[in-house]
Amino acid sequence: MKPEAIEHQLPAVVFAGGGTGGHLFPGVAIAEVLRARRPLRPIMFACSEREIDARILEKQTLAGEPVVFRTNPGKPFGLRPATLLRFVRAWGGAVRQGRGLIRELRAAAGGERPIVVAMGGFVAAPLVQAARAERCRILMMNLDAVPGRANRWISRHADRILTTANVPDCDWTRIKPLVRSQARWGGTRGEARQRLGLDPSRPTLFITGASQGAKSINRFLIELVGRSGAEFRDWQIIHQTGPTEAPEARAAYAGAGVPAVVEPFFDVMAPCWGAADCAVARAGAGSVSEAWANGVPTLFMPYPFHADQHQLANAAELVDGGAAVVAEDLVEPGRNLDGAAGLGLMALLRDEGRRDQLRRGLAALGPVDGAERVADVIEMLGG
Repeated sequence: MKPEAIEHQLPAVVFAGGGTGGHLFPGVAIAEVLRARRPLRPIMFACSEREIDARILEKQTLAGEPVVFRTNPGKPFGLRPATLLRFVRAWGGAVRQGRGLIRELRAAAGGERPIVVAMGGFVAAPLVQAARAERCRILMMNLDAVPGRANRWISRHADRILTTANVPDCDWTRIKPLVRSQARWGGTRGEARQRLGLDPSRPTLFITGASQGAKSINRFLIELVGRSGAEFRDWQIIHQTGPTEAPEARAAYAGAGVPAVVEPFFDVMAPCWGAADCAVARAGAGSVSEAWANGVPTLFMPYPFHADQHQLANAAELVDGGAAVVAEDLVEPGRNLDGAAGLGLMALLRDEGRRDQLRRGLAALGPVDGAERVADVIEMLGG
């Protein structure tokens, strides 16, 4: 049998997750490793019907080829009557669509059942149910320190469970974060700044609310630059605002005389992290992982409206290790300016020694090689 035929009989892999980039980008990181190891293995993503999912995946490649993905009609679970009704109405169709996708990939893999990798989020649950019906192996990848509803359910049905976060009272296998190549910078900060059209020798602040932006962080920085423009006299800014506030941020920085690159969304994050002397970010698992992987001292402002405060828990390992700073997002710009966020950011901007201290803390956390470890487990499951 030809090697190509043998490789086609390796199990295909379905990455199930979506709704935010935090459920998609880690899957891309794993898929990059799998594609490098086995170029002919069929790989597909099952994502939500949200516009952000298609936008993200349309820009991703594996070994130079576009990522293959299908949208799934699954809806978020919730206890409010309208949310619960949408979930129930969509469930059956979402599971059927998942079973069809699994059968499609099984045919492409020479009859071997695919491995379903559940990346979290509401799309993962119906794909796991489909995998159970099709008798596929299931790997659950947990990314948050406080697992969501979907992962709590999936954990009861998975063959293996890996986690990038420390989850108390669980015996899940701990690994390092998952970071895709487009979010890792391999050159100098000066080279990254030049890539973005910035001054290669000027200190740079990166601001990100992740794939959907963070209005309270945007407002905080806009107000801070307006009030304390002199503090930014020697700095330049990279700001990912999300879909609605880029024009206002651009105007604020221009008015204060601060050079800035402002975009609603950066398809390639590596130069942004690579250019940064420090950053302000939400504390989703993806942002925490990318700050760690790129060694960027970061002020994390966790999303303030999660009942379980899982973003605060996501950042805890870095904070406890002297590798990051966390501040409560008080939502109102004035309160953030006068609170821990304002004080924390000013300390990072003013004190190079403090930034160096945080960089040493990040380096002490060790290499970010989680994607390789997940690929090892997938190979074992596909034995």
